Amino acid sequence: MRFETKTFENLTKTELYTILQLRSAVFVVEQNCVYQDIDGKDQKALHVLGYHEDTLAAYTRIFAPGKYFDEVSIGRVVVHPEHRAFGYGKDLMLASIEACKAAFGGQPIRISAQQYLLKFYNELGFTETGEGYLEDGIPHVNMVFSFK
Repeated sequence: MRFETKTFENLTKTELYTILQLRSAVFVVEQNCVYQDIDGKDQKALHVLGYHEDTLAAYTRIFAPGKYFDEVSIGRVVVHPEHRAFGYGKDLMLASIEACKAAFGGQPIRISAQQYLLKFYNELGFTETGEGYLEDGIPHVNMVFSFK
């Protein structure tokens, strides 16, 4: 898997279209969750694109401290359904953590994790903070990663 990190301005129209198509397919259609994915925050984010050959297989967006949470944050974590059996989710998160470190130093990273993925994120070094909550009708929990 090959990863690229780009600002919004550096995304091509085709890349942006493919990102939005993937996010919509998973977060809106697959998860049956009607919400405003295009939220006006993409312009403030760094975008981590994971390619298998020439296909966008995985994606996250990253925010500087204060742009989404008080801490650096990773969100819109998504792996294309056809690429989930290959461990790309872990590869994606490790690449995203490294992108955070490269862009913002070793600051803690906050995520809003879907509750069913707690074990996955725990294995990557994230720990729960606070109580669970519903976000767009899906159980979530805040988690933080701290560099050692």
